[in-house]
Amino acid sequence: MSQPTVVNRIQKLQRLETVVYTMDKIVTGEKQSEIFPDFLAGDRLLMLVHGEVIAGIDFATLKVSDVHVQDRTVRVHMPQAQVLVTRLDSGKTRVYSRQTGWLVPTDPNLESQVRSEAEKELLQAALADGILQKAQENARATITSLMQGMGFVEVRFE
Repeated sequence: MSQPTVVNRIQKLQRLETVVYTMDKIVTGEKQSEIFPDFLAGDRLLMLVHGEVIAGIDFATLKVSDVHVQDRTVRVHMPQAQVLVTRLDSGKTRVYSRQTGWLVPTDPNLESQVRSEAEKELLQAALADGILQKAQENARATITSLMQGMGFVEVRFE
């Protein structure tokens, strides 16, 4: 098996999604008045969010020089795992509670701000739980299986 053929087979994987991290969380957001108490001028939102973070490897960055073939051994310098997608599931995300003061209209931007903050918290939780390390391990297992299926006896990663 030639080096360009091996690189071509790996690149055909394109963007390999290897870990999906899901989370349900309750998040809050609020706007307060500096002058009036909350029951008159506050706006508070309690939201139950469901989201996911998907991590994996983008093999579009793999170069021919990243793969070395020698007899039945292949060495692969894999790209680093990265977060590919962070998103909230709108179908499962719900406003649980909303309290608006008597003197103010509902702030139309508050829900968007809470959703944006929830996405950031979801990403941080996934990173803290080691999503990138797990994505790298899973990608190595996938590439090892692919290479063994192509007839290689030994697969090494750099």
